[in-house]
Amino acid sequence: MSGAPTVAIIGRPNVGKSTLFNRFIGRREAIVDGRPGVTRDRNFGVVDWNGRQFWLVDTGGLILGAEDSLNRAVRHQVEQAVTESDVVLFLVDVEHGVHPADLEIAQYLRKARRPMILVANKADQLPVDSRHLAFYELGLGDPFPVSAAVGKSSGDLLDRVVALLPPAGAVTEEAAIDVAVVGRPNVGKSSLVNRLLGSDRLVVADEPGTTRDAIDTPLRYEDRTLVFIDTAGLRKRSKVDDDIEFYSTLRTARAIERADVCVLVVDARDGVHVQDLKIANDAWERGAALIIAVNKWDLIEEKDTNTAVRGEREIKARAPFLEFIPFIYVSAKTGQRATKLLELILAVARERDKRIATHEVNEVLGALVDRQQPPQPVGESVRLLYASQIGTAPPRFAIVSNRPEAIPESYTRYLLNGFRAAWQFTGSPITIKFRRKREQAAHR
Repeated sequence: MSGAPTVAIIGRPNVGKSTLFNRFIGRREAIVDGRPGVTRDRNFGVVDWNGRQFWLVDTGGLILGAEDSLNRAVRHQVEQAVTESDVVLFLVDVEHGVHPADLEIAQYLRKARRPMILVANKADQLPVDSRHLAFYELGLGDPFPVSAAVGKSSGDLLDRVVALLPPAGAVTEEAAIDVAVVGRPNVGKSSLVNRLLGSDRLVVADEPGTTRDAIDTPLRYEDRTLVFIDTAGLRKRSKVDDDIEFYSTLRTARAIERADVCVLVVDARDGVHVQDLKIANDAWERGAALIIAVNKWDLIEEKDTNTAVRGEREIKARAPFLEFIPFIYVSAKTGQRATKLLELILAVARERDKRIATHEVNEVLGALVDRQQPPQPVGESVRLLYASQIGTAPPRFAIVSNRPEAIPESYTRYLLNGFRAAWQFTGSPITIKFRRKREQAAHR
């Protein structure tokens, strides 16, 4: 997808940009709410239509004259989205008619000189609705009437979009790595993603909670496509009162669920909180590779070569599974170790996809059993017969035993630690399932 064209949806606040975005990508990805200004960042999604794939970008509402810091940041995002796009969809609202902001945006778009479609949204009474004709006043060609909420004419609009896209090139590459950047509010997630991307693609403001959607942003690095999902900060549910924040939390949980790699960002000044451990455990349980990025490391003044080691030791004592997770100490502000974080993301993704030959699995299993036999309860002895890797992303192993139900959790942990000693799987969860020999299972 990295070589795919880009289509941006722009317009003033509350004209239905996120609704159209969700209609095109086929799922409720962007938060839709009656209040203007809910979308603040550029939200990326993939659209596949008539054999063509393209990135679709949902942008914040464009208020050209507003001068407060947040609206200036949103305006910068929209302008950058237009610059980077192959086609622009300028969305207007037939219910409110031509708005002064529409005239300003039209003037801006004429200067931008990008292929563009003027989309007249909320034309729910098609084909008899003629309110879109008023938008000829903008001087941007024929208004295209649609109803994003109910889907009327959305397929015809996609046909028009595809017709304007540049010719398709033959691109073959490995699947993209989905990277969810997660953590509590205001720890610097968006700033860190912007540093990694090398541009201010995500709105960063002093107020916490600026990011409300899970934002997909692609980056090409070392011949791989990384799709960064910058998420709203996760808080304890008891503190999530506002509907918008509730849905942001839900989006974050979904981002973790579909991520290949989760980067848990924590504030170096605050340390790791209980909520951070909960987020890490959620990612681990869902099978994502995990990295802990300790941000704002530049603000720690009294530190020596052992400061990080001591901190990690204390954290791992609270959550033993973190023993297998890499920590990296970064600064979104200065760029300290930003490149190393990209390299680490690729490394843990490789570990998560690692496959071990069956003969090697059985050699390691045999050595582990020789060193320590499984506990032998009364009755038939417990034997581990053979093993194989049955899946990747994350790695999964199956061990065939005559009595799988008699193997205690402590021995499973012993085998898991043995497998890690042999093959590392750094940053990735691994699982072992015990199975009964088929003829024994059939007999029982």
